[in-house]
Amino acid sequence: MIDQKRYSILIADDHNLVRDAVAETLVAEGGFSATCVGDLPSALVALQGTEPFDLLLLDVFMPGMAGIGSIQQLLVKHPDLKIVLFSGSVSSEFVFQTLQSGVKGYVPKTLPLRSLTSALRLVLSGQVFLPMSLLSEADGSTGFDQRGDSQKLLTPKEVNILRLVSDGKTNKEIAWALGASEVTIKMYLRTVFNKLGASNRTHAVMLAKARTLL
Repeated sequence: MIDQKRYSILIADDHNLVRDAVAETLVAEGGFSATCVGDLPSALVALQGTEPFDLLLLDVFMPGMAGIGSIQQLLVKHPDLKIVLFSGSVSSEFVFQTLQSGVKGYVPKTLPLRSLTSALRLVLSGQVFLPMSLLSEADGSTGFDQRGDSQKLLTPKEVNILRLVSDGKTNKEIAWALGASEVTIKMYLRTVFNKLGASNRTHAVMLAKARTLL
């Protein structure tokens, strides 16, 4: 039997009860080790240690945090670290903005602890985790016709381009793959953004996945 990989998680949260409950859940699940800190300076010190962490579960509002600036600071200093936001309440706009910067997901503190390990394993496998409640909030803000107005549907070519975006391809790479010009790809993406009500590439992919278009 092949041993399951053991992941090292840094939990950065100033709420002791929440932090300890998450750590106990991860350890009890098996395959995880957990280290806890209560503020950003302590997190930065822990991340400088000799043993690297696979994932940082980051409380957005703990002491030392200054919004997206602090998150970007962490991403620059630790580009290989998977960061998942951990908060009771943040806007979908804020989450999508951090995803564009490189964050790998958002776990609300209302998420049942039994679902937490599945969410983190998803991120550790290379995927992005977002709760359906957040996707629904973002979806509702776009004015999308849930009945499927034909003017809002994506064409097969648009879906294909968006799938390549989801795979991390640049406009230049997509153009090369499809035998089109980069300007043409930009025009297609502009149309996709308008149809989905998306503000950027990451937002478009998230909305498309929420509507099972990808």
